[in-house]
Amino acid sequence: MGKKSFAEVEKNLRERGFQVQCFETASEAAAYLDSQIDGQTVGFGGSVTLKQMGLYELLSRHNQVYWHLRVPEGEQKKARLLANGASVYLSSVNGLAETGEIINIDGTGNRVASVFYGHEKVYLIAGENKLEKDYDSALWRARNIASPLNAKRLGVNTPCAVKGDRCYDCKSPERICRGLAVLWDKPKGAEYEVILIHEELGY
Repeated sequence: MGKKSFAEVEKNLRERGFQVQCFETASEAAAYLDSQIDGQTVGFGGSVTLKQMGLYELLSRHNQVYWHLRVPEGEQKKARLLANGASVYLSSVNGLAETGEIINIDGTGNRVASVFYGHEKVYLIAGENKLEKDYDSALWRARNIASPLNAKRLGVNTPCAVKGDRCYDCKSPERICRGLAVLWDKPKGAEYEVILIHEELGY
């Protein structure tokens, strides 16, 4: 698959109020974020992308980083609350439309809540595999590609994890897709920066 152009989505994101930075590689994007975030409290959402970029290790050297995936068993709730109160928040996205809509699906709700409110600055990070042509396609991707892959990674017993092909809109008690967040425009009261990377990252 050839490299996707970010020109259209960058234009549309800027028109919706977002700052945008584009990078060829995840390592370049990580170095940029490491240079921009210093001496801050930083919250992370659950994200394979952030893990692949090594951002926890980089930012923890000179920031206080809260991530529920890096704490002992039983301390996840506290870590999520601290992350939600941090001055800076980082999250990947499940789907990004060229028209500018940003889509995330969540199970606990901490990530979608933080994407909307509570921080001085929010960084939203997307590899080119998250990019789709329009809102409907981006939503389909979030539900039928990202969610089944995440369910399989987490080892939950849901139809999408077992079959790995699509969303079944199941009623399983282990269902991980319980809330949907769509950013149509930059929310009020904070800075938002979208980081676009010409690599496949996360699900």
